[in-house]
Amino acid sequence: MRIYGDSISGNCLKVRWVADLLDLSYEWIETDVLKSESRTQAFLAINPAGQVPTVILDDGRPLAQSNAIILHLAEGSALIPADPYLRARMFEWMFWEQYSHEPYVAVARFQVRYLGKSLADLDARLVERGNGALQRLEDGLAGGAFLVGDRLSLADVALVAYTRVAHEGGFDLDRYPAVKAWVKRVEGELKIA
Repeated sequence: MRIYGDSISGNCLKVRWVADLLDLSYEWIETDVLKSESRTQAFLAINPAGQVPTVILDDGRPLAQSNAIILHLAEGSALIPADPYLRARMFEWMFWEQYSHEPYVAVARFQVRYLGKSLADLDARLVERGNGALQRLEDGLAGGAFLVGDRLSLADVALVAYTRVAHEGGFDLDRYPAVKAWVKRVEGELKIA
């Protein structure tokens, strides 16, 4: 399997983390989005959307979109709950991550860390929604070590990717103690620093 990914991207890292956790064999192909390496003709032939992560599976078929990829890689593993309701809750968090978390927390981080925007120049609505997403995580972790059930699932992998670096976008995780403890716990499970 080949994984095309940019190491600055949480969406790409979650694919690497799942592959590593499941001890899958792969070749990582660093694809720098800041240098438009996902917009070359060769890359667009693999993924016409021009986005990373993209994987080429062992049988040669391509697959894109981080959460689709990690779902495919983790099929049949303990990262996907066997209980139908818990599995649906995992999907609920994963869908929410791409619609209501990543567009705010990750975008603020990208603008500050990689585009050089000052915190004062961030769109106030972006910051408000990012803090709202972090509060939703805080509330979702009330009374539980993980987002779904009592063990690590793909919901945790999907959401820790940008939450762990939210401070790079100006978000103060000290305001969210349950989230902060959860980040450490998930990083420990994934063996990432």
